[in-house]
Amino acid sequence: MPALHRRSVLRGFAGSTLALPLLEAMGGVATEQPPRRFCAMYTANGMSLPKEQNGIQEWNWFPSQEGADFEFTKSTQPLEPFRDRLSFLGGLYHPSGPKADPHTCSDMWLTGAPLHDPKPGAYNTVGLDQVIATHTKQHCRQPSLVLSIDAGVGFLSRTGTISYNFDGKPIPAENNPRRIFDRLFRSDTASLAAKREHLKRRLKLVDAVLESTRSLNRQLGKTDKAKMEEYLTSLNEVESRLIASEQWIDIPVKDQDYSHLNLDVTSSDTPADYYRNMFDLIALAFDADITRSVAFMLNREDGMGISDTFPLKLGLSQTHHSLSHAGDPAGQLDFAKYDRFLSEQISGFLQRLMQYQDANGPVLDNTIVLYGSGASTTHNPTNLPTLIAGGKQLGLKHGTYWKNQGTRMSNVYLSILRSLQIPLDSFADSTGTVPDSIFSV
Repeated sequence: MPALHRRSVLRGFAGSTLALPLLEAMGGVATEQPPRRFCAMYTANGMSLPKEQNGIQEWNWFPSQEGADFEFTKSTQPLEPFRDRLSFLGGLYHPSGPKADPHTCSDMWLTGAPLHDPKPGAYNTVGLDQVIATHTKQHCRQPSLVLSIDAGVGFLSRTGTISYNFDGKPIPAENNPRRIFDRLFRSDTASLAAKREHLKRRLKLVDAVLESTRSLNRQLGKTDKAKMEEYLTSLNEVESRLIASEQWIDIPVKDQDYSHLNLDVTSSDTPADYYRNMFDLIALAFDADITRSVAFMLNREDGMGISDTFPLKLGLSQTHHSLSHAGDPAGQLDFAKYDRFLSEQISGFLQRLMQYQDANGPVLDNTIVLYGSGASTTHNPTNLPTLIAGGKQLGLKHGTYWKNQGTRMSNVYLSILRSLQIPLDSFADSTGTVPDSIFSV
């Protein structure tokens, strides 16, 4: 079999082309830059920051000491094996946070939106994950992967997604492991011609529905229009995925081991089992370079959704939202123990990313993992708890607790974009990158 040319492209209908990824059939030594990836993970209701008089400061989510000599607290101790590949950031905030309904912190976490109509009729602005997806989608099968503990978008200030498109519309999230797996990895035995024909029919159907819906939308009232806009956003996402699928139809997905997955687990089952399978799906998608941008909402604000009951399933005393409001030592300790549970799940995810390998080292070293909340304590939009892991090959310098009070979160986001070699001058309300921090940009 003759070697493929290194500049080989796929040609789709409408004259679209897409560069092939580096394949063994091309021969020679891999010189292409390894993938640069991003994963955002959000937890609601803030983190455990116990009152000093309660005497449990060892459970404070933030380390007690700044700099490289910081020590992990009991809330974050499961992450200690990754000390040289993660850092804590303190003092961050969104300037628009104090101006908004305190429950909108998840809506604006990745956007920094002022929530004062950035443009007529708009509620939000584009999220960091979608900006990244726009600059990486030509390299992978799926522009982005949007996940949440609850499917869909939720509703304003009680959102079920943390991802927003360039029109500021919420992107529906998926929460079913089997549907996620089928979307990312399933390939049937049909011929390539049959697959193409099937995709063309689906695209025509989506186009027809989009046209009919837009026509109907002009006849609706304000409330119904908002609902239809969400539906249109969802259809546009489906259309984008279908187009991407057609472009990659000739290239087989990387051969991987899926035996550890339980695709029948649901968010109603054991919380650890559910999170583990969701994180494993993300890790597999990164390893196969199916997507380079992921947003995962682990919990929703204000007691919304199934995850509010997770602390009860773990033997703790109250629901997640109730614990976040606790002022007594027992309640605050249980809130901190749930934070530790989440740290355990994230530690397992980082371990997976260490096991999978790129050409220049672990997948984690080419991936920036952002984990945090839109509030410090419940409804307090300052000093946002933030952890950044990975990115060693992208210039990030870890092993520290960096804190600079009053730093804009959007400045951190611009630093992330620069580390991913996305050459933007600004993001949201940024005033520049974050100097003297973990970023070398």
